[in-house]
Amino acid sequence: MTQPEIISNTKIFVQETLKDAEGGHDWFHILRVYNNARHILSKETADTFIVELASLLHDIADSKFHKGNEEIGPQKAKAFLETQAVDPEVINHVVSIIENISYKGGHKSSDFHSIELDIVQDADRLDAIGAIGIARTFNFGGFKNNPLYDPEIPANPNQSKKEYKKSRSPTINHFYEKLLLLKDKMNTETAKEIATKRHEFMETFLDQFYKEWEGEL
Repeated sequence: MTQPEIISNTKIFVQETLKDAEGGHDWFHILRVYNNARHILSKETADTFIVELASLLHDIADSKFHKGNEEIGPQKAKAFLETQAVDPEVINHVVSIIENISYKGGHKSSDFHSIELDIVQDADRLDAIGAIGIARTFNFGGFKNNPLYDPEIPANPNQSKKEYKKSRSPTINHFYEKLLLLKDKMNTETAKEIATKRHEFMETFLDQFYKEWEGEL
C-alpha cells in the first residue's frame, strides 16, 4: 500500500470515528490541524508521512472524553496503523507524538523529542488560539456547562496537570490558564509568526469582553 493510499484511508477512518465528536474536537478540528501541519512542513525539514499521520490521528480518542484515560488514543492509533501495514518504526514515532502532544497544564515533561512532534504540536496549538480558538473554548465550556465568567473566581495559570484536567472554572479563565500562554510555547518559527497575530486577536477580544461585561456601550 502506498503512502498516499494510507493517508487517504486514515482520513476516512478519522472522519468516521469522530462523526459524533464534540464540536471543538471533531473532524474539522483534525482537518485544520492537518492543514496547519502541512503549512509548517513547507518551511521545515521533516518526515512528511509521519507528520501527516500524527496530525490526523492525534485526537482519535481524546482523554477528555474517555474519563481521563490517556492510553486509549495511542492504542487506537496504533491498532489502525497496523491494519494499514505501516512500518513499525513509523507507528512507534506516530504513537509517541500522540502521547506527547497535549498541553495538560503546561507542566508535562518528556524524554521524547522530534521535529515531527514539534510541527504537529504547533499545528494543534495554533488551532487553540485566535478566532477558532475562542470559538472552540466557548463551545467546550458550554459542553461542560461551565459559566462564561465569574469575577470572583480568579484564573490559575500555574495549575498542576491534575488540576488542569479536572478544572470546571469559568471559560474566560481558560484564556489565562492556557490560550494566552501558547504563543511563547511554539516550537517552529513559522508557528511563532502565526501565533503572534492570533494572540493579539485574543487580547482584543478579551478587552472588548470586559468592556461589555461592565456595561460600556
